[in-house]
Amino acid sequence: MATFRSSTSQAKHAVQKKRAIGKSSHAKAGGDGKIHSLGTERTYLESLKKVAEYITQNRLDYAGRGLSGLTSEIAESYLEHRSQDVGQKQLDKDRQAMQILLGVKLPIVKSELEQAQHSRAYTFQQIELIVSAQSQKHSLSTQIAANAGLRAHELLTLMPVNLMRKLSDRKWTDDRFLGRNDVERYTVKGKGGLVREVAISHDLSKRLELLRLPVPQQFKDRDIYYSQFYDIGGGKQWSDSFTKAADRELGWTTGGHGVRHTYAQSRMMTLLSAGINYDLALAIVSQEMGHFRPDITEVYLR
Repeated sequence: MATFRSSTSQAKHAVQKKRAIGKSSHAKAGGDGKIHSLGTERTYLESLKKVAEYITQNRLDYAGRGLSGLTSEIAESYLEHRSQDVGQKQLDKDRQAMQILLGVKLPIVKSELEQAQHSRAYTFQQIELIVSAQSQKHSLSTQIAANAGLRAHELLTLMPVNLMRKLSDRKWTDDRFLGRNDVERYTVKGKGGLVREVAISHDLSKRLELLRLPVPQQFKDRDIYYSQFYDIGGGKQWSDSFTKAADRELGWTTGGHGVRHTYAQSRMMTLLSAGINYDLALAIVSQEMGHFRPDITEVYLR
C-alpha cells in the first residue's frame, strides 16, 4: 500500500479512484459511487484534503494508509469536529465526499457554528417557563443543559465521573468551574469525540441520580448509537420538546442550542465579576463548553 507524504497527494489519489468524468452514471438512484463532473471533483478534493490533515494531526493513521484507511468512525468524528468551524453547506459537502470514498451513508451532523450564529441566549426566567411546559423527562434535561452548558446529544452521554471514562488527551486548565462549589462532576462525549468533565449543581445531580438506569441502554439518535446511563431526554427528542415548549410559552424559539448561549454568557459574567481577566475567563468557559478555540466561544457571547 502506497504511503503519501501530503494531504493533497492523498486527496488526489482518493479522488482519482472514484473519477468517471465523461462517463454516464446510468441515472442510478443515489448515484453509482463515482465522480462525474469537474465541479464535484474539485469540491471533493478540497474536502478530502481537510480530512487527510485531520487524520494526520490526530495521529489516526496507525497503518500508514492515509485516506485509504478512513473508517466510518473516523469520518463521523471528523464531521463532529468540523461542525464547529463551518456552516451546514460545507459540512454536507465534506460528508458527501467521505461517503463516496467509503461507499456507505454517514449520519447528517448539524453545524454547531451555524446553530450558534442563529441562536440566542434565553433568560433564566424564560428557561423556567419552557421547563414548566415540558414533560418531566425533558424538563430535567433542559435544566441540566442550561446548568452545565450541554449540547443536545451530550445529554445522552452523561456518565458519573467516578466511572473513570478517560478525558480526551488535551491540556485542561485547573481553573475550570472556578467559583462553582455546589456541583458534582460528570463526563460527556462531545464534538469530535472529545470527552470532558462538566459540572452539575448538587440539586440537579440528586434528581439525576434517581434516574440512573440499572444497566446502560443503547439509544439511537440521528443514526448514531449512544450508551445512556440515565433515563432523561436528549438528542432530537429533547430538541423537539424544547422548541415546542418555547413556542407555546414565549411565542418564539431559536432552539435548545440557546441554553449554551445562556451558560456561556452567565459564566463569563461570573468570572469577570470575580476579577478574572477577559482572556482567561474566555479560555475557562471555552473548555467548560468543549471548545479549544476561544474564538468559537465568543460567538456565544453575542
